[in-house]
Amino acid sequence: MIYTVTVKPHSKKGPLVLATSSNNELTVYLREKPVDGEANQALIKLLAEHFGVAKTCIHIKTGARGRQKLIEVNN
Repeated sequence: MIYTVTVKPHSKKGPLVLATSSNNELTVYLREKPVDGEANQALIKLLAEHFGVAKTCIHIKTGARGRQKLIEVNN
């Protein structure tokens, strides 16, 4: 399944996953800074826990360098 994810790095709220009105849109708050891929690794770890799958089942399809991402979750 493909999800549209808005990432809020270096947030005091995080780590937190919030679903928006649509089932395929998520807002994720992370404490990590967007430096050297730290936020992306934290995002993958948090989404794997949220969906109950292994980290290898989470793939960033587009937006690896931005705050808007398309994430693919395989079971």
